Amino acid sequence: MKKMILSTGLALGALSCSYCAAAQEIDSLPAGNDSIRFTYPVQKSQLPAWQTKQFHTTLAGIAVPAVMIGYGVVALNNPTLRDLNSTTKTEIKEDHPQFRTHIDNYLQYAPVAAVYILNAAGIQGKHNLRDRTILLGISAVITASTVEIVKKGTHEERPDHSDYLSFPSGHTATAFAAAEYLRQEYKDVSPWYGVAGYLAATTTGALRMYNNKHWLSDVVAGAGIGILGTKAAYWMYPWIQRQLFKDPARSTDKVIMPYYNPQFHSAGLSFIFFPR
Repeated sequence: MKKMILSTGLALGALSCSYCAAAQEIDSLPAGNDSIRFTYPVQKSQLPAWQTKQFHTTLAGIAVPAVMIGYGVVALNNPTLRDLNSTTKTEIKEDHPQFRTHIDNYLQYAPVAAVYILNAAGIQGKHNLRDRTILLGISAVITASTVEIVKKGTHEERPDHSDYLSFPSGHTATAFAAAEYLRQEYKDVSPWYGVAGYLAATTTGALRMYNNKHWLSDVVAGAGIGILGTKAAYWMYPWIQRQLFKDPARSTDKVIMPYYNPQFHSAGLSFIFFPR
């Protein structure tokens, strides 16, 4: 019994950490090149080396989280994967019938806290305070809104029968979005920051199952959504930055504040402009 639970946890951890390691190795661009512009038709040999590298980086960055999301979606109606969900739940309850913890409510934010703590300690990440906060807000909005829309659309019952908002796991999505955020900010300093963030995210996902709040497929899909949410924020931000901060002298006149309302399950960005 315990072997199955251990192997399940190791599988999720290995998948997320292998993604982190692979992305760390190829996820870099020369300065000044924040997007790829292809003119079709184009031959591979015609592309500069950095564009070819970034093209493969983009595919690798999408592939793993996309597979995670696909697994969760297929599991909604696939008898074999639904049986795996039920078996995993049964094994956990048999081995840990009284297990309860609230650590997952806080652990999901640990990688985000780490980014600000590291910067405060003098270990500078990729972006300054303004930019990394905007990036965090964009990531949070994308991730939270996606999770809420999918939850309401799939109407999947939780393992504890408390409601029909099981798929995907919001805690796990937030945790993996935060882990990718930490990796993006500190991948050029050390890959181990990203690895630590992904381990914290994997633990959050496992605890959601141990708390009987989510199925295995909920956790796997949530992880994929979280990773893609943050990656989308980093892909979008160069364009957003050019639109909002065209005049560097006036960049401090603009503030973007992310918000999330848990009561109404809504998220967004507030744009505040201060006249000089």
